[in-house]
Amino acid sequence: MCGIAGFNFKVDKEAVFNALHHRGPDERGEFSDELFSFFHMRLSIQDISNGHQPFRFNEYVIIFNGEIYNHLALRDELKEFNFKTNSDTETLLYLYIKYKEKMFEKIDGMFAFAIYNTKTKKLFLARDRAGKKPLFIYKKGKNFAFASEINVFKFLDLSIDEEDIKFFLTFGFCESGFKEIKEFPAGSFGILDKELKIKSYFDINFCKKYSFKESVSLADELLEKSVKNRLFSSDVEVGAFLSGGIDSSLIVAKASEFKKLKTFTVRFDGSYDESTLAKKVAEKYNTEHYTIDIDIDLTKIKKIISSYGKPFFDSSAIPSYFVSKKAREYVKVVLNGDGADELFAGYRRYVPLFYHLDKIAKFLPNITGYDRGIRYFLDRLIRASKASGGKWYNILLNDLFWIDGVKVKKFDEFVRSLKLNNFNKLLFLDFKYNLDKDLLMKMDIATMQNSLEARSPFLSKYFLENAFCMDGKIKAFKTKAILRELAKKYLPNEIVYAKKRGFEVPLKRWMFEDLRDVVFDTLKQGFYKNFIDIDIEKLKGDRGAKVLYLLFSLEVWYESLKTYRRRIDVF
Repeated sequence: MCGIAGFNFKVDKEAVFNALHHRGPDERGEFSDELFSFFHMRLSIQDISNGHQPFRFNEYVIIFNGEIYNHLALRDELKEFNFKTNSDTETLLYLYIKYKEKMFEKIDGMFAFAIYNTKTKKLFLARDRAGKKPLFIYKKGKNFAFASEINVFKFLDLSIDEEDIKFFLTFGFCESGFKEIKEFPAGSFGILDKELKIKSYFDINFCKKYSFKESVSLADELLEKSVKNRLFSSDVEVGAFLSGGIDSSLIVAKASEFKKLKTFTVRFDGSYDESTLAKKVAEKYNTEHYTIDIDIDLTKIKKIISSYGKPFFDSSAIPSYFVSKKAREYVKVVLNGDGADELFAGYRRYVPLFYHLDKIAKFLPNITGYDRGIRYFLDRLIRASKASGGKWYNILLNDLFWIDGVKVKKFDEFVRSLKLNNFNKLLFLDFKYNLDKDLLMKMDIATMQNSLEARSPFLSKYFLENAFCMDGKIKAFKTKAILRELAKKYLPNEIVYAKKRGFEVPLKRWMFEDLRDVVFDTLKQGFYKNFIDIDIEKLKGDRGAKVLYLLFSLEVWYESLKTYRRRIDVF
């Protein structure tokens, strides 16, 4: 697990290393020739003594962020190479030399990597299927760079992308906030030879390949295989986040068949507390369990938001940071349940679409005056049923603003073009956007800021290739029916039938009480006024708290730009 960066122009290497240090404090490495410079910071997980990077073989140089969980098994296909290390980096390079872009068919892992040919001067970039590991590219004129985090580029000449900001205010996520910085797409590889040409090697495929009974059995098999791969591809101890929900509890149940685990549950003052349910799972599987009471230091909220390098709306990033910080005191690697909701329809917004209730809802009158509860949920369904394209997704996802812009309109057209029923369309969009640009980035930054590696068994090669072909994701108006049925085999009934809860924070209290002075003082700079006309003094309730946090996170990002020695072009 590492931080990587590469530049085809001269940079201050210490600035690069400092920006990446938290991602890999154990070791640093670099390579340069007349065209490219590569920088690597390492968090030692596999082959601690010999897994140095950049790794060189003949004319090839590789820098790699991630883990290849089946790399030892893949070495059986690479017997023509004389391995010098036990690291997955070396395995990855030889796979590329032998198979080129067909290598991805074989890999179970999370990764972002670059392979440079010192003879041809061509650069090969790639990112894993789901986007578990981040990768951003910088392009301005002839200058090209890539890095694990946006903040690596902050000392460069950048200009604010107002269209991306409009997209952020509409959907709650964006690409980078800068014109010069793009996110390298998940499930893709690219070849830089004068110009960067990107090609997809993976996309989700909807089919009805497995019945409900077959899906439950297959999910059991794939979970065991995925968990086992992630447990045994580490030279350091692996723990697990245990929330008390189905996803993390199933992972702990499977992992406990092979190893005694350290498990971590977070509990903090507010609304988030599943420690009682988590304790039941920990006791059942005899884990070394830690319930972490977190007194969230609200003075650090700005620093946490700024660490994302772009406007970032997800308030659960705050507790995610603190639980990661605490878990790092005990382990270097944790398993988590990321991806299960997107693969197995875990959000309640999926239910009416599965039963086509939106076709009835469009004939019902709107319900107004509510910002939470069943009436608000029903109102969102009614309004979404009367909308289409991006507006339809906007209402179902966050229901905050709709701000017209070039990127917003382009996304609207893209959603309209999708030839899927509404249930599958929502699954597709949540996987491609909400998971990739929000949830996975949240976990990556929260863990890597604390030099902790997070592994997600539900995002294995095996689940991604099969989950969207499993039938019966919703049953009896219950979400995640396949995993619920599987959970009956391993977990107490209280967990099987518990209502889904996200990583909740007391946002209303934070915005209107604990953090009110900080929030409103920050909003005085008024960057958000370039995009939206709103009286923040009149905001109230749960929706008002979300709007305030959205605007606050934007202002914190804009404020952070002033600390860097750079030119800022706004409009």
